[in-house]
Amino acid sequence: MAHPVTTMPTARQAGRPFDPPAELVEAREHSPISPYTFPAGEPGWLVTGYDLMRAILADPRFSSRKELMLHPTIDYSGIEMPTAPPGEFLLMDEPLHSRYRKPLAGKFTARRMRLLTERVEQVTTEHLDAMEQAGPPADLVTAFAKPIPTIMICELLGVPYRDRGSFQENIDKFMNGETSDEDLMAAYAAVQQYLAQLVVAKRADPTDDVLSELTDSDLTDEELRGMSLILLAAGLDTTANMLALGTFALLRNPAQLAAWRADPGLTDRAVEELLRYLSVAKTFFRAALEDVELGGRTIKAGDRLILSLNTANRDPERFTDPHALDLHREPGGHLAFGHGIHLCLGQQLARVEMRVAFPALITRFPTLRLAVPAEEVGLRPESADIHGVKNLPVTWDA
Repeated sequence: MAHPVTTMPTARQAGRPFDPPAELVEAREHSPISPYTFPAGEPGWLVTGYDLMRAILADPRFSSRKELMLHPTIDYSGIEMPTAPPGEFLLMDEPLHSRYRKPLAGKFTARRMRLLTERVEQVTTEHLDAMEQAGPPADLVTAFAKPIPTIMICELLGVPYRDRGSFQENIDKFMNGETSDEDLMAAYAAVQQYLAQLVVAKRADPTDDVLSELTDSDLTDEELRGMSLILLAAGLDTTANMLALGTFALLRNPAQLAAWRADPGLTDRAVEELLRYLSVAKTFFRAALEDVELGGRTIKAGDRLILSLNTANRDPERFTDPHALDLHREPGGHLAFGHGIHLCLGQQLARVEMRVAFPALITRFPTLRLAVPAEEVGLRPESADIHGVKNLPVTWDA
């Protein structure tokens, strides 16, 4: 029996910062797909089950096009949604999606990302050195979690070092879920303007980076700007929040943390389990292009779907004891990077960063612990696209 959901939850349960909102878990316990009514009255669906979600993500009858999407908490009455700007391929279907993804696929191979391991190690060591020299306490977000993926994605795309601070600040503004509409638009415009100038600079004077390589193609400046925006926003925010929230989760599960410290061979499994357990990219959206039978329901052409990834990655029909963080769990199968044609392009880079950064942190600081009570660690609001912490005060025995 489906359990209608009338509003999307705006907060997580007190004391359970890593678990999906209780309303979503309850919906999944009733049915993997539930009716949902959007704020302006449009009928839709909330998908919380693993198998159904995996099927939808791989099915071309469900669209990712921006102009077809509805946000679950915003009333779009009388507003015509625009199409995605050129290059922003996450919000497109085939064949346009492949025009942008294919040139990038060869730049983000597992082999190329593994070759970056030495540089990730160097960047990680530099930031842990600085943290140790400054002494406790520290905010792990600014000292460790943000700078590592920021430096790596900026170097990969060729953003000059001097520009990273302001760039990171603007990206934060349109990812944190708390920025006013006015500031959001200003930050978005600033990033777009910066990327437009960067594309022109790379065409005039190519350097050893992905963006320079892409200028040697038939892609326009506008397309390259859009592609760069997607890569930078995704590459900065998701991994930064995985590193910070993941450390928080480890500190709240000391037996698991001790097991990883004792057995470095656990690293690959531990990273995959943290990806499943936290599912920081928590919600995707789709729209049905035609009538589709799904989970015993008829999804009508035009119906919008909310895909709750963090709930699917805790589905007991797919994962044993899904609400437990178990670093020994058999890896694989989670949907943290999505599935289908929109499977995260940067997943191998994210894995390399986490496989290097987590072990380095927990080895360097064996007495690492929270510097404030766990309930005082500020979480991002549920309105943020990516789940995470605003800051993570930590301390250790110097």
